Amino acid sequence: MADATATGAGDLDGVLDAVGPRLKALRLQRGTTLAQLGEATGISVSTLSRLESGQRRPTLELLLPLAQAHRVALDELVGAPATGDPRVHLRPQRAHGRTVVPLTRQPGGLQAWKIVMPPEPGRTPEGDGLKVHEGWEWFYVLAGKIRLVLGEHDVVLREGEVAEFDTRTPHWFSNPGPAPAEVLSLFGPQGERMHVKARTRRD
Repeated sequence: MADATATGAGDLDGVLDAVGPRLKALRLQRGTTLAQLGEATGISVSTLSRLESGQRRPTLELLLPLAQAHRVALDELVGAPATGDPRVHLRPQRAHGRTVVPLTRQPGGLQAWKIVMPPEPGRTPEGDGLKVHEGWEWFYVLAGKIRLVLGEHDVVLREGEVAEFDTRTPHWFSNPGPAPAEVLSLFGPQGERMHVKARTRRD
């Protein structure tokens, strides 16, 4: 029994030790500074720094506001195993400094993605080039703001705003900053579009 108890304590220590590096990686992926995170959570910069370096043990009181600020589930911060969990845990991908989370798995048809972008003040459509390809895209800003160049249009989309367009139109987008931005993208590679089957009428 003593051996089992020691093993369990060792497993817990390993889980807690991994929280700091995971917090730091998550913050850097989003292009957030310690000062910005401290302002969002009410946690001091020194405490955040000690958490990330492993000098401060994570507690529920600290992890809950951090999970909310990073827009992730609490179990993602602590690396909780998915044993017995029927949900599919999709792995984020990194592309050009952005974090892309696939929300669908089936091939073909509409594809859903969550895109997290750090501030990209140096990116320009002239430097990257406008893209043209088959498909139709629906673009919803969850947080921050996005600059979207679409043909002759150059607009800034803010939180709660949406754009949809034929991707055969030359297009480009970036996060002008100063804060990280998050986008929900629905993309139909063969030009599929969303079909509204029911809607309510506002009086």
